[in-house]
Amino acid sequence: MSRNAKIAVGGVAVGLILLIWLPWWAALLIVLGVPAAAYLTLDPSQRRRLRRINRRELR
Repeated sequence: MSRNAKIAVGGVAVGLILLIWLPWWAALLIVLGVPAAAYLTLDPSQRRRLRRINRRELR
């Protein structure tokens, strides 16, 4: 299993555990808030690079 697949499986597992332990709105806030906060901590040049890489992968 690739490294990205392991991370995805771990993320799904954490999401399911959060849904069981917390109210659905709190779990949703965490699931959406953590990646948004991580994106906002990037420098503008890092954000441009990330957007450029994502566009290239869509082709």
